[in-house]
Amino acid sequence: MQLPNLAPVPELYVSYESAQKLKVEAANLTSWDLSPRQICDLELLMNGGFNPLKGFLNEADYDGVVENMRLADGTLWPMPITLDVNEKFAESLEIGQDIALRDQEGVILATMTVTDRWTPNKAREAEQVFGADDLAHPAVNYLHHTAGKIYLGGPVTGIQQPVHYDFRGRRDTPNELRALFRKLGWRRVVAFQTRNPLHRAHQELTFRAAKEAQANLLIHPVVGMTKPGDVDHFTRVRCYEAVLDKYPSSTTTMSLLNLAMRMAGPREAVWHGLIRKNHGCTHFIVGRDHAGPGKNSAGQDFYGPYDAQELFKQHQDEIGIEMVDFKHMVYVQEKAQYYPISEVPEGSTVLDISGTELRRRLAEGLEIPEWFSFPEVVRELRRTRPPRSKQGFTVFFTGFSGSGKSTIANALMVKLMEMGGRPVTLLDGDLVRKNLSSELGFSKEHRDLNIRRIGYVASEITKNGGIAICAPIAPYAATRRAVREDVEQFGAFVEVHVSTSIEECERRDRKGLYKLAREGKIKEFTGISDPYDVPENPELRVETENVDVDNCAHQVILKLESLGLIAG
Repeated sequence: MQLPNLAPVPELYVSYESAQKLKVEAANLTSWDLSPRQICDLELLMNGGFNPLKGFLNEADYDGVVENMRLADGTLWPMPITLDVNEKFAESLEIGQDIALRDQEGVILATMTVTDRWTPNKAREAEQVFGADDLAHPAVNYLHHTAGKIYLGGPVTGIQQPVHYDFRGRRDTPNELRALFRKLGWRRVVAFQTRNPLHRAHQELTFRAAKEAQANLLIHPVVGMTKPGDVDHFTRVRCYEAVLDKYPSSTTTMSLLNLAMRMAGPREAVWHGLIRKNHGCTHFIVGRDHAGPGKNSAGQDFYGPYDAQELFKQHQDEIGIEMVDFKHMVYVQEKAQYYPISEVPEGSTVLDISGTELRRRLAEGLEIPEWFSFPEVVRELRRTRPPRSKQGFTVFFTGFSGSGKSTIANALMVKLMEMGGRPVTLLDGDLVRKNLSSELGFSKEHRDLNIRRIGYVASEITKNGGIAICAPIAPYAATRRAVREDVEQFGAFVEVHVSTSIEECERRDRKGLYKLAREGKIKEFTGISDPYDVPENPELRVETENVDVDNCAHQVILKLESLGLIAG
């Protein structure tokens, strides 16, 4: 391994004077408002983190990356970095046109010359990049349900970097880190990628990795977009800062990476390696199931535990960074210290706490032993993740019109208010239509938008420790899943399928809606002329025929108790 080249990497920014001039000119250009993920991508394009890319991939580069992890010129690059837009915006553009790229506040960050416009084969992209076209994978779900239908490609001219108001002193561009390493005289630097809080096993692992590589340590956590349900980056950075004191300051530093992860396992590991090479690192710790998204639709892991390490090894020389493989560290009780699992003395008592077990202990307010984590880290986690019985949560009823959702939701609201302790808000379908979505019709697009609005409000209520009860029809599984993801960032999401049959709903119909739908006077009516995706795995399914409302609401209460969300 050669000594690192700490010369600056190429950036895509113009000079300050040119940027001021370009900003004025760009104000008159057609604008695209970037999504949070696109802002992360643009930042790393502009600051050289995605070197050698000069902009969002054109069609030939995209095809090469999808099919064989290489740009059209043969350069190794495993991840499609694409500017996805909607059809209406794409149709308004000419090839060769310059557009302004703005953040969500409308600030112009860059301009882009549109050289390519195409409709990608997203199923093929999912298969090749993520290994399966399976919506259980968060990036595949994003690809099909959030990303725009059309991709634009072309070079980017950077005007200014995105503004971050948080942890500003911890954010470094690739060239700022390279300059720091030059100043400190660090010639060998091992990077540790993480999207989780650090516990004692991680500390032991990073110590050993740095020692093995005879290198200094860069703790380089991702604070852009990670996996839905991960601990928020504010909490994680506070945890990292608490642990940093445990490392020798002369050999360890920490910097935050504003990367939007794709959870693409093997390909992601190679991508992470290239990004760390651009940041001036010589070594990179590749974990067991590195950047794995969890289970697929069949309940199997998406990737094998060592697939990422194997793919990285194959391309290590070309990446130009050496892999340090992640040793799974376990605590040996008799020795009162951590060992790699392969080096545990025979007959020893091995202690380990999985991520799932840690979340359970936090949720139930149980003890987290000092051998596992640092008290400072546990304290931060408990501040953000109080026991479930003190967290906000959402109960989301779904079912046909007339199934009894609203009635049960009202009964549940009263029962929860009787218990007290947390504010309870009912987001009933009709009430939301009147107060939040009065301008919307009943097309699929409008119904989706209505449910997403309900999900947004429910997630805010949940985040702030309240209870949200939602009772829309919500016929589409993809939209319900999106709402679940919105809410589960902040607390529990309990889906209740009110499984009343369409015949019974029609029999109960006081408003005569089903009759009008059968006569064709109401278009796109759920269950008659529009589909209803029956929930496959709701937390609870309630049957309302020949069962009184009080009993149905009580079933929900019992489920909430069993989940630890309310005290029994």
